[in-house]
Amino acid sequence: MNLTPRRGAAAPGGPAPLALVQPPAEPPTHWRAGERTLRLLTVTVAAVAAALLTGHAWVLAVAAGPLVLLVLATSGEGRPTVGGAEAAVSARRLFEGETVEARIELAVGGTHGRIVPRPYPGPGVAVEAVDVTGTTVTLRLTPHRWGRWSLGTVDVDVYDGGGLARRTVRVELGEAQVFPMPTHSALTPIPVRLPERLGEHTARQRGEGVEVTGVRPHVWGERQRRIHWPSTTRRGSVQLNQFAAERAADTVVLLDALGDYYDPSNGVSSLDETVRAGAGIAKAYLRSHDRVGVLSIGGTTRWLVPGTGGGYFHRLVETVLEVRRDLGYHLPDLAGLPRQVIPADALVYVITTLTDHRVLEVLRHLTARGNPVVVIEVPIGSPRHDVRALSSARREAAELAVRLWQADREASRFALRARGVPVLPLTPDAGLDLTLAPLLRARVQGRNR
Repeated sequence: MNLTPRRGAAAPGGPAPLALVQPPAEPPTHWRAGERTLRLLTVTVAAVAAALLTGHAWVLAVAAGPLVLLVLATSGEGRPTVGGAEAAVSARRLFEGETVEARIELAVGGTHGRIVPRPYPGPGVAVEAVDVTGTTVTLRLTPHRWGRWSLGTVDVDVYDGGGLARRTVRVELGEAQVFPMPTHSALTPIPVRLPERLGEHTARQRGEGVEVTGVRPHVWGERQRRIHWPSTTRRGSVQLNQFAAERAADTVVLLDALGDYYDPSNGVSSLDETVRAGAGIAKAYLRSHDRVGVLSIGGTTRWLVPGTGGGYFHRLVETVLEVRRDLGYHLPDLAGLPRQVIPADALVYVITTLTDHRVLEVLRHLTARGNPVVVIEVPIGSPRHDVRALSSARREAAELAVRLWQADREASRFALRARGVPVLPLTPDAGLDLTLAPLLRARVQGRNR
């Protein structure tokens, strides 16, 4: 991937993929000449000019018809009354790639001619179809990028009955919350220590569950349906099954929004992959009835304390929708955050590109707290350079710079693994299951406090 930063300094290569679409200037609200009027005026002027140049007065007869129509157009007779317009959007919250329908109702009185809409979609929004039925304009819009974006603006031209004059009505479609499409994940690795809360994960403690961990002698008053008959027959005394307790996990997804790297060749954004992977992890753990929280660093620090429930996923995503609008750099003081943001023994997934060394400081604080930490590295590839445009000396310097860059990243990975923090490369095309599979060999360890 070509390293094209999208925060801070200007990108050296490729256009900014999220440049805001500026609508045209505010259209005039009064009636003005339409295209047909301009054509009639052209015919009239041409006929008058031909009569003057040739000296034939009969040529003026050609301009008589258009001239009458122009007089009627300027008189304003028979024009419809245009009050305003109301826009209704079928959904204000949707996932990227889903289609939303915008319906515009025009308040038009009298006889009118054509109605021509001219949509100006917002950033990352594509117009799929435009349909006009009577005084109703229907648009089908598809947002392709997550975030809180404007759906755009629509200028609707209303023509009179003869099509000689038109009046423009501007309609704002408002904003929509476009949620990232979560990366598919079905695996939910768990840490060694689990909180004392009922859930679906098998704990190492004994308790009420369904997984048998052993047998023990019967104690008077216990339920007999738990008797393990093979052991009872073999030992000559009543033996009962022992079960492992079932507990819920606390998970926090930490998103590294300190930088965003864009590849112009395929349109891949590191921030897009970061948020989509975080949404996939959150959705998988919420499906297991675990508590999930989110923390984003970069620009304004945002967090949501761990919670659970069917609607909690939308609250998690809404917390980080405005990450792209934060162009500053701010490293949070984890010690200053409320203790509920990162509970004790909560499993912390840090999704990062490992390109900003300030993330290593955040990881150092997390490991010092004793939380089990897993780093999911979003791949961005190595910087590329055009060897044909460089001399031999500059080519060697560029290759050396790339090797040093790769060595620095490998040193960061080695330092994290030496602290017991697993570093897992993200494979967006293969989903999160392949990335998280190594964690299933053993439970994620945390530091003993």
